[in-house]
Amino acid sequence: MEYSRRKLGVLLPALFAAAARQGQSAIATLPSKCYPYDSLPEKTNPQNHNETRQVFDGTTHKGVEIDMHITKLAPGQMPHPEHHHPHEEMVMLRNGSLEVTISGKTETIGAGSVAYVASNEPHHWKNPGSEPCEYFVLAVDQHNQ
Repeated sequence: MEYSRRKLGVLLPALFAAAARQGQSAIATLPSKCYPYDSLPEKTNPQNHNETRQVFDGTTHKGVEIDMHITKLAPGQMPHPEHHHPHEEMVMLRNGSLEVTISGKTETIGAGSVAYVASNEPHHWKNPGSEPCEYFVLAVDQHNQ
């Protein structure tokens, strides 16, 4: 099969773009692995003494962006003010209690509970207890699908 310059001029950029996309997703795709708690670097916020451990941040083999972190929230503290974003979040409470507000509705959850926040809903949470609480946040974003 022969290719004219015109056909190559159209075909080559498309092939390079496809190869670049494939290379990016291969690099960003999360591998199967374990994430031992003690191996996750801890960052402490000097203003409110909250501690965060980034578990992972990447893309699944289906191209869905996912991010997980663990936060230890000091008594009476909020990790950030009310906000919203296009991705969904699941908050899984490991211990303590958490006052979760989603679209103006507040509910207090305890250890083992889960809160789900849909896309673009205003939300925030606070530790209402006298002891630190610890929770996992799993953010899922399919906007690139």
